[in-house]
Formats: sequence, C-alpha cells, structure tokens
Amino acid sequence: MRPRNREFDLAARLKLLREAGLTERPPAKPEADPLAPLAERVKAILGIVNDEPVKATDMTYLIMYDISSNKVRNLVAKYLKRQGCIRIQKSVFLARSESKNFRAIVETLAEVNSFYTNEDSILLAPVNTSDLRAMQVIGKDLQIDILQNPPNTLFF
Repeated sequence: MRPRNREFDLAARLKLLREAGLTERPPAKPEADPLAPLAERVKAILGIVNDEPVKATDMTYLIMYDISSNKVRNLVAKYLKRQGCIRIQKSVFLARSESKNFRAIVETLAEVNSFYTNEDSILLAPVNTSDLRAMQVIGKDLQIDILQNPPNTLFF
C-alpha cells in the first residue's frame, strides 16, 4: 500500500530541504512554471487596479525577490500563487489582500529566508491604488490607457 500524500506548507518543505543538505546550487534548468500570456497578466493587474477595495483592511502590495536557489525560488513562486498573488514578471508579484494575510506572507517569507545561508533579498512594498493607476509602461506597448479607459465610439 502506498503511503498517503502529505501536504506541506512552504516552511515545512524548506526545512526538509535544509535538513537534506541544500548547500550547493543545482545546475540551471528552465523554469517549470512559465509566465501567463501578457494579455492575461495585464487583465489581472487591471482587475486589481480598477477594483475598489472591499474593506478598509485590504491593501495592495508588490512582492519582488532575488533568490539564487532554483528550488527555493520555485517554491516561493508557487506559495505566492496559492496566496492569490498575481505574477507580473518572473520575480515580481502583485497582490491585494487583508493586512493579516499580508503579515502572514511576510512572516512565511522571512522564515524561508532564515532556513539556509544565502544572500537573497525579498521586498514587499505596499502600493497606493491611485499610484498603480498612474503607472507607465516602458518597452512593449501594452496600451494600458485604452484598457483602463476604453474610448467611446459614436455611430451616425
């Protein structure tokens, strides 16, 4: 009989990795979790930006990280997705949640960072929704202005 699958939280998984001797970087492999198509990411971002907060305790924030270990980086990305964060770029997430959920994410990521010797950094920055509405895109034209304020069409 096969043993039952156990669900581990992120901290438990990293503890097991540390106990197993996570000291060296594995050879670089392509990331198993590719980004969603650009149109889907823009739609998700605009959903957060244009929606009004439901509660006064809700907050919008960016999570950015620079993690050298592929295993840890992938586990953190999966954890953030489970927490409802939207992936903007490979190491940048946008989230809107209650402040207690934000505090839980901060504590979990701090615990993850303390599990192994590293020079990694994780930045969690609260962002005002009106500042997000004023965002500018440099590079590939996403036409965010058109998505935020669709033009009116008048037919005669």
